[in-house]
Amino acid sequence: MRRWIRTISAQAEETAETLGGKALGLVLLHRLGLPVPAGFIITTEACRVFLRDGRLPEGLDDELATAMADLERSTRRAFGGPHKPLAVSVRSGASVSMPGMMNTILNLGLTTEATVGLAAETDDRPFALNSRLSFLTSFASAITNADVDGAGAVHAGHPGRETEDEEARLTESIKAVENLVRERSGQPIPDDVTRQLEQAIEAVFSSWDAPRARTYRELNDIPHDLGTAVIVQRMVFGNRDGHSGTGVAFSRDPNTGENIPFGEVLFGRQGEEVVSGKSMTRPLRELAEREPEVWTGLLDALRRIEGHYRDACYIEFTFQSGELWILQVRPGRFVGGAAVRVVTELVDQRIIGRDEALLRVSPLHLRHVRTPRIASTEEADVLARGIGACPGVAVGRIATTADGTVRMARADPVILVRPETSPNDMHGLAAAAGIVTARGGPASHAAVVARAMGKPAVVGVAGLTIDHDDGSVTAGGRTIPEGTLITIDGTSGEIALGSPRIVTDAADEHVHRLLAWADDVSGDHSARQESQRLDAAHAALRNR
Repeated sequence: MRRWIRTISAQAEETAETLGGKALGLVLLHRLGLPVPAGFIITTEACRVFLRDGRLPEGLDDELATAMADLERSTRRAFGGPHKPLAVSVRSGASVSMPGMMNTILNLGLTTEATVGLAAETDDRPFALNSRLSFLTSFASAITNADVDGAGAVHAGHPGRETEDEEARLTESIKAVENLVRERSGQPIPDDVTRQLEQAIEAVFSSWDAPRARTYRELNDIPHDLGTAVIVQRMVFGNRDGHSGTGVAFSRDPNTGENIPFGEVLFGRQGEEVVSGKSMTRPLRELAEREPEVWTGLLDALRRIEGHYRDACYIEFTFQSGELWILQVRPGRFVGGAAVRVVTELVDQRIIGRDEALLRVSPLHLRHVRTPRIASTEEADVLARGIGACPGVAVGRIATTADGTVRMARADPVILVRPETSPNDMHGLAAAAGIVTARGGPASHAAVVARAMGKPAVVGVAGLTIDHDDGSVTAGGRTIPEGTLITIDGTSGEIALGSPRIVTDAADEHVHRLLAWADDVSGDHSARQESQRLDAAHAALRNR
């Protein structure tokens, strides 16, 4: 008899094809002895059956009941209960990375009764209401396939110290989301936890075939028949109090490859707010000042994970009341000059050898080593500055909607300019030559997708606003119409009017060293193009 569910543990033996890449990362974290919220995995096979039959597999309901009972016992909390309620996250996890393309539901299980129980347990009603609002907005987005965060969500500026007026606004926002779902789907959000969980799983499985996900797979040559796993885990509340928060971290700088931790953090918030780009994040280093114990634990986790991968790594984390939890891990997947620097420094650290370093670098990496830049800010008419999220220069005409980008890109290169991007903008992101967002940081949806697609991007442009009526963009005290030609520099974060002079960085010492190793391996020290030197080394290594 087939089993559809596996416990997340160090003993899990199956591959990413069954468990999904994200779940496999959680198994690794368990094996490394790092803190991971308890949970379980619904396999990719269950997704394929759902997509084929249009319903959840036979027998899954019994397995779900057993898995949730086990989770209740291990956490000593009650799913949907009025006392010490258990809330869970429901996330996708395909065998290949598809950042932000599928649905995520947070705080599931916070029914009306459970929310009252959470408020009583914590003596913090605004926290409980804010957590229920996060559940409702993520659940509503998943089942309606629309961005519903604009329905009135209110974020806590000072967790645990909200006024009665704040509670009233949260209550109003909850009602707004509930009404929106009722209008769009013809039925209310269920207040029964079993039905909530079933609908959430169905929504995540269904999102595998959402237009944005299919577009991403087509762009990246990913088969459509793989399906996604679903990961259900105990919630960790980054919005719990002033010693809580969420963030993302690379063990090394993904822009340069420098061996320093790099990332961003949000205090008093939950994880989706970092990756959505809707909130302005803080540099990761601020965690060291505000939560030194969390920072120490994070550095230890990065060290252990990098030691396992023998490569730079990326993690997503949350901390609740000063306690660190790791939610996701993967290799860093650096490109261009950053990739070259990492492998040469790993050789210097005696972590990998020269042959492995050469095999890790592709000709594509070399093509992106010499990064184009805007030549001079004195020469350029700089409109605004943000955070460079993906190196390179893009020149194109402004479009302020995904649909508009697709339409305009048929004639000319286009720069998509948005307050922030969401998975529903995928068709526009695919058509754009470059991306600009007013909000978000290096781990926002726009930044992650831009890096995956190799498109220059600038995020977090403070003061940039978009008039949704006429498509005009205002920044730096100037308003320019949609269709205006601009140039963006994904390294410096500069946005300039027109088409200023562009220069290309020279190859640095790390590139020269790597190519010298390539010549030693191939035995050919003649003058050739860089890609030819690397290809010759790859051929020699494969023939050994």
